Amino acid sequence: MEVRRTAPVKLVVPDERRDDLHESARQFLHCANRAAEFCWSDDSYTECITANTTARDALYDELRDETELTANLVQEAIRRAVQAVKGCVERWKQGKRVSQPELTSWSMLYDKRSATFYRNKVSLSTVNGRVECDFELPSDSPTPYERYVLSEEFEFRASTLQYDAIDDEFYFHITTRKYDSDGDGELSEVSGDTEHQTVLGIDLGVNSLAVASTGRFWQGDDYDHWCREFEKQRGELQHRGTQAAHNALLRLGKREEAWRKQYIHTVANELVTEAVEHDCDGIVFEDLTDIRERLSQAKWHHIWAFRRLYEYVSYKAPEKGVYVEQVEPNYTSQRCSRTDCGFTHDGNRHGEHFCCQKCGYEVNADYNAAKNIGTRYARKRTHRLRSSPKSGDGDAPVNVRINGGTLNGKSHQPIAGG
Repeated sequence: MEVRRTAPVKLVVPDERRDDLHESARQFLHCANRAAEFCWSDDSYTECITANTTARDALYDELRDETELTANLVQEAIRRAVQAVKGCVERWKQGKRVSQPELTSWSMLYDKRSATFYRNKVSLSTVNGRVECDFELPSDSPTPYERYVLSEEFEFRASTLQYDAIDDEFYFHITTRKYDSDGDGELSEVSGDTEHQTVLGIDLGVNSLAVASTGRFWQGDDYDHWCREFEKQRGELQHRGTQAAHNALLRLGKREEAWRKQYIHTVANELVTEAVEHDCDGIVFEDLTDIRERLSQAKWHHIWAFRRLYEYVSYKAPEKGVYVEQVEPNYTSQRCSRTDCGFTHDGNRHGEHFCCQKCGYEVNADYNAAKNIGTRYARKRTHRLRSSPKSGDGDAPVNVRINGGTLNGKSHQPIAGG
């Protein structure tokens, strides 16, 4: 089991070297966008280049001549562009409208050769040699930096330097990785000798922020209330139109962002705890691709919350020995979750209420969808296991944890209540 942790650290950059970082980021984006242009084809996704080695072999020497970046930064810029093109190609394959990706965010990727760590500072490559930046760490100990970056259990991975234009500050998001106690270096999701697995299905929606297949709800009423309060305060400050109001608006934005993140962190922690307390091996979400189109009535802060919740759970759960997966969400809200029924019809759901037109099963619609999400993953894994009897990838029969027991992904009869 692979466990990743990210430790954001504020950098104290010497005043005379700040321009070096800004210029490095400008040239990094130049390389990334040049690589994206090279890899892209408007004619067909089959003509797009998605192999990093192909792009690097074609562009590396040219980009080194065009910029003052070190070799590692040029390679990371090319890699970022290739990943962006890959994402667009995947959407293109699904029939989505796409265009050549353009990278505009102020950020640079550093590997262990372009970033050298000391206990309380880091040395970063720039267009003007290396710059040493001290860390501004919080007083509380142990900090995430001490727990992960300085730990012998974790190894450094490619990390991101970002710039906050509002605060005029630089932050280094340091990514680390370790493996479980097996120490075999494998990235398998589950142990190969696990006979059965149990997963927790999670539905995300407008009426409830999240609903687990165990029947636990995270309503999000408090979240919506404070979103409205922040929106009201923004409107009042914007109406004033003064410089003081503008400064207050910037501070409000930072406070709101911090509050949102903390709120979702709390929900993510509770969700992982729910999985652990119910002996779940995995947590299964619906695929968030195109969720804005599927939940057209959802406001932007709902969509933001859904994505952040999945991201936070994805890095919190593995430390507890729980893997995280996604499944296609098609018809999970319209399908009857009773395993002896499974009738699917758009007339089954009426707002927050689900009533199967075939068997008469009535339940909260989001809870019904959460069970269907877990069941879909269970059947997917069971099908893969049956079709590949000699597979050594650690597949095992999967159950879905529900209120009062489990559902077996292979069974056509309910095993326990729900």
